[in-house]
Amino acid sequence: MPYLFTSESVSEGHPDKVADQISDTLLDNFLAFDPESKVACETLVTTGQVVLAGEVKSDTYLDVQNIAREVINDIGYTKGAYKFSGDSCGVISLIHEQSQDISQGVDRGKKEEQGAGDQGMMFGYATKETENYMPLALDISHKILIELAKLRRENKDITYLRPDSKSQVTIEYSDDNVPQRIDAIVVSTQHDDFDENEKKMLEKIKKDIIEILIPRVKVQLPEYVQKLFGEEIKYHINPTGKFVIGGPHGDTGLTGRKIIVDTYGGKGAHGGGAFSGKDPSKVDRSAAYASRHIAKNLVAAGVADEVLVQVSYAIGVVEPVSLLIDTFGTKHVDLSNGQIAEKVKKIFSMTPAAIEDRLGLRNPIYRETSAYGHFGKEPRKETKVFESPYNGRITKEVELFTWEKLDFVDQIKKEFGL
Repeated sequence: MPYLFTSESVSEGHPDKVADQISDTLLDNFLAFDPESKVACETLVTTGQVVLAGEVKSDTYLDVQNIAREVINDIGYTKGAYKFSGDSCGVISLIHEQSQDISQGVDRGKKEEQGAGDQGMMFGYATKETENYMPLALDISHKILIELAKLRRENKDITYLRPDSKSQVTIEYSDDNVPQRIDAIVVSTQHDDFDENEKKMLEKIKKDIIEILIPRVKVQLPEYVQKLFGEEIKYHINPTGKFVIGGPHGDTGLTGRKIIVDTYGGKGAHGGGAFSGKDPSKVDRSAAYASRHIAKNLVAAGVADEVLVQVSYAIGVVEPVSLLIDTFGTKHVDLSNGQIAEKVKKIFSMTPAAIEDRLGLRNPIYRETSAYGHFGKEPRKETKVFESPYNGRITKEVELFTWEKLDFVDQIKKEFGL
């Protein structure tokens, strides 16, 4: 019997994502000036206020208040009417030094002996469902909000948009897990109060989303996905009514509260650890990236159509406690999941130091991960400039989304005889 599956996304202006972006931008600045920085930075945003907290061990010093303000302005919170703007909000820093009890288990004489920064389990997932090996409902949800943000910044075809928004996509699947059609699309977007007639205002917003936004999203998708956009889609546009009060004024935001949006939209699994604001010694982040890298390369190599990787650690211990592979019955090799896992261990070292080195995680590459998902984006090289009143100006050549590279496909094919 056919079934429905739903994933959601939130925009860069969503309060939780504002917090994530501030935390990751602070992390990038610490890593730019001191690549060995240990950072666990949390952010809270609310009406007119930003609170920075967490633990940092670094040889550099930053103007964290100014960095937070720049992020807020970049996102688009620049007007007094939003009750939250980069130029006028208060920024309180409660950041302090990392606990010695934690650092003694992580820092070792030799880099390769670095222990895991925490215990826990992390997951990576990949599926042949899309060209970027991501779940389809989440991929479309992200694209809707990325395009909505472009429309907001263009301020041409739609001129009333504000930064805060959410999307949700429901897809009908056949019994053999093949997408059949899009059943429902939900878009809630913050907007100016541009018409005294609320009913007329909401009708215009719905018309613009369906007739301007959705076609711009649809044209970006491959033909087999475009065919899923039928006439019978149920659209829920700002279903609660007007959405003028939003952003951190409408809802307090916290770092790390959108972990399913950040990962696989409810597909696969999640170990519970958030990513943003954490340097790569925290395996919550680095091992989740490494697990995605493994899963994506396994699927691309043809080992299976769908792969889930679980890895677990004990704090201060170098080697993982466990590594599991689940292919959901889609494998194309005559091996058990356990045997596949043993081959994976031969190809990929999962010690914290090996992960950092393989994926280049001690570089300032995290701001770009902090909105619209950490996975499914194209790896690319970029020049980034960082300025500090204490450290001067520095230019860094970095590679973003290294865990999305298909650079182990040939090695996997050789190991598995594909």
